[in-house]
Amino acid sequence: MEERFSKDFTQQEPIEPEAVEAALRVLGHGRLHRYNVAAGEESEAAALEREFAAFTGARYALAVASGGYAIATALRALGVGPGDRVLTNAFTLAPVPGAIAALGAVPVLVEVTPDLVIDLDDLAAKAGEADVLLLSHMRGHICDMDRLMAICEGAGIRVVEDCAHTMGAAWNGVKSGRHGVMAAYSTQTYKHLNSGEGGLLISDDAELMARAVLLSGSYMLYERHGAAPGPEVFDRLKLDVPNISGRMDNLRAAILRVQLRSLPARAKAWNARYRALEAGLAGVAGLTLITRPAQEEYVMSSFQFLLADWPAEAVEEVVARSAARGVELKWFGAREPAGFTSRYEHWGYLETPRLPQTDRVLCGLLDLRLPLTFTLEDCALIARIIRAEVGAVYRGLSRG
Repeated sequence: MEERFSKDFTQQEPIEPEAVEAALRVLGHGRLHRYNVAAGEESEAAALEREFAAFTGARYALAVASGGYAIATALRALGVGPGDRVLTNAFTLAPVPGAIAALGAVPVLVEVTPDLVIDLDDLAAKAGEADVLLLSHMRGHICDMDRLMAICEGAGIRVVEDCAHTMGAAWNGVKSGRHGVMAAYSTQTYKHLNSGEGGLLISDDAELMARAVLLSGSYMLYERHGAAPGPEVFDRLKLDVPNISGRMDNLRAAILRVQLRSLPARAKAWNARYRALEAGLAGVAGLTLITRPAQEEYVMSSFQFLLADWPAEAVEEVVARSAARGVELKWFGAREPAGFTSRYEHWGYLETPRLPQTDRVLCGLLDLRLPLTFTLEDCALIARIIRAEVGAVYRGLSRG
């Protein structure tokens, strides 16, 4: 009898009981706004900022309404505005170039490698075209950050890291988000912390973070932040930085504080599922696994593989056959955007030349989520189904 998978690829694990209790405490007193505090009380949002700064090793942290807002705020703090050119990965999700375009700036796309990271040779070739790089650690894959920073420092490029998929990850012992001048994180449901929607921003630069706090809508209440620069920094800026309100509320911060404490254990659980799927797909003819460098410490809540140089109709057949057996694969090479799998040619606000290397990679790229509602046995079953369906279609191609 043909095996089938029956679990939902979008169903996350329940919010842990301690986090539910924390949320109920906030609901019980009703002080949801981050600046609404009782005498002598630290708000949940301020406490989260303090704890997240400690977790990352950053001097400053800011809790905001979404990961996309965090990215846009970082760019605004850096002074990016209309007509400015900003380098970014060609392989990323739409909110990344969207944050650039929403400021009236111009995304300059850099090729991606078959290992799903920014192409550092192409970055070096384009380094003179912009003085800001918005680097997306897309789907949890981290490039050689030592070489990337050498390129950027040599060219005077300031780096903003999009760490939506790399919270808790590291390169060569340095945590993701600690290489650039600022880093943005997401706490949207399908990320490593889940508040439905939300974001965090970190930096060691006092002026950049003060600008970010003011942009987020501090109403001169910046002393109520848990990991912000001193008042003297704000005094220089407070009359000149506009308020673009995007604060995180205390309800979301309360449940995130609990999840942050348990993140290391959950990271191990995600990686065990990733490795189970990787082992199950090793050696499949026609299927290429993504190489992971020894310097990379990942936290993988999703899985990617390539059907490199396959005809589009053959990839579509693998997707359809897997779906018929309950395995939901997302294909970045589809003609039309579907869910989160849009690619650069779908973003009509961009005017960019074709990127042949990126096109070749994305045409064969398949992706699936690995929620912690899946067991290791589930991952082994998913691998068996993909093996079978890739094998069946590949044999057809070979005969043809």
